This record gives sequence, structure tokens and C-alpha cells, in this order.
Amino acid sequence: MQPDVTLLLVRHGQSTWNAEGRWQGQADPPLSELGREQARLASERIGAVDAVVSSTQQRALETALIIAAAIGVGPVLTDDGLVERNAGPWSGLTRPEIDRDYPGYLAEDRRPDGYETDASLLDRNLAALHRIADEQVAASTVLVATHGGVIHNLEAHLGLEVGRVPNLSGRILNRTDGDWQPGEQLTLLDDDLLTGGDPNRV
Repeated sequence: MQPDVTLLLVRHGQSTWNAEGRWQGQADPPLSELGREQARLASERIGAVDAVVSSTQQRALETALIIAAAIGVGPVLTDDGLVERNAGPWSGLTRPEIDRDYPGYLAEDRRPDGYETDASLLDRNLAALHRIADEQVAASTVLVATHGGVIHNLEAHLGLEVGRVPNLSGRILNRTDGDWQPGEQLTLLDDDLLTGGDPNRV
């Protein structure tokens, strides 16, 4: 059955906080210079899309603007339902700082008060994806610039084996008769241009 719409969910390029190993959440650091170069190179592998939509956070929006300009699609639309998970008091901290201030939390997969739950994140992300799909013409393909935590949580919801979500990688999603079905993983950069750190969380 032909999907109503195909979304290419892509994590933003490296941000300045990615480069420092800091958990971002809903903080709003910009892309690093490497992140801008990643977006430029990724645009060569995107292929044909009919529209580009982005999270309102500048690391995603700048990624979307660079890619959209390179492939000649625009204007870039935004939806604040695509923003990253609220990391609460962990925003801005590195892993060693989290281990210092919250001993045992990471090892035990625990999170502090104020850290957005999977269910809350999923509800607003799914609502945003449906808004995007509803606003596009039938059988269109839309690039969606978003965040690692968003993609990771959606993959888990869809029953996929989840792992790292490096910069400029992601997942194809197809909506058919109102239901989301996962497609292939997306990898738009060669390994030597991927960031280190913990891309599932920052």
C-alpha cells in the first residue's frame, strides 16, 4: 500500500555542546563549524524531498536551512513539537559531572526530577509528526530535522532495536492510513565525520 507521506527523520549536525560532551535537552546551543560542514555534506545524500520541517531549536533549524538551501527546497517550516527532551537539571552537564552530582544514576538508567518522561516526549513528537503529514500533499517526502532523543524514543515506541543516533543519521517513517511504519535507517555521513560523545542523550 502506498504511504500517505514519507518522513526522513534526521538528527542535527554537531553542536558546540556536542563537541564539549554536554547534555543539551532544551538548551539551545548553535552548530559547531564541524556541524555546519556535516550538514553541507549530508545534503549531497538526501535525494529528492518535497518539503523541509525542523525543530525550533537552532542546532536543528540551522541544519535544516543549510540542507534546504543546498537542495533548493524551501521555505523551511518549524514545529516546536519536534524539540528535544527536557533534560531538567542535567542540561549543560557532562557525563563526569552527572556521575559526580548524581552518583549511580547513569549506571542504573535513572533520571532526576524534571527530566521529561518517554511518554511525554512521545505524545508531543507523534502529534508533531501527524501535523506535518496532514499539511503535506499525498505521497510527499518530507525531511524532518530533529534530535537524537526524539528519534531514539520513536524507534523504541515502534518496537525497533534502538542504539546510537549519530549526527546526520536517523530513520525513515511512512504513514499509511494514519499509522506509522518504520522504514530504513538513514546514515548521511561517513564514519570519519561523526561525532563522539553520547548521541542518544545530547
